[in-house]
Amino acid sequence: MTDMIAGLAALTRMESPRRDAAFAHFQARFKNDALVLDKWMGLQAGSCLPGTAAAVRELMHSPVFDIKNPNRVRSLVGAFAGNHLRFHAADGSGYALVGRVIATLDKINPQVAARMAGAFEAWRRYDPTRRELMRGELVALTKLDGLSANLFEVATKMLE
Repeated sequence: MTDMIAGLAALTRMESPRRDAAFAHFQARFKNDALVLDKWMGLQAGSCLPGTAAAVRELMHSPVFDIKNPNRVRSLVGAFAGNHLRFHAADGSGYALVGRVIATLDKINPQVAARMAGAFEAWRRYDPTRRELMRGELVALTKLDGLSANLFEVATKMLE
């Protein structure tokens, strides 16, 4: 399995039908091992390829992902938030994706939502366009209906 993970890690940077086949094969082989599938999702979320945000959204609708499971959220959305190239896409799509997940998650698990909001913590360090997009996501989070105390505290402190 370790060798297969290493191979998948190399394939995350390549657009190829073989890449898709390798990821599908790995999923089929380890479909009953949730921890291994967490790694599988994380590899895909960390890809530098242009369609990574779309792949993350697709994985979020797959039977493998469960937003009520903090490990699934961290392995997929957390890994995407750590993908500097795709999370920080100039159009703000990465920020919007993570912001929507945090908003949804806040109603399910406020502690995990607050922790995921840490993806926006360094918003002041980016260029003006990205800074405003990230700040906008934080502001939107503070205005959620039924906002948890956890997320409120984290988001407002980041905005101070």
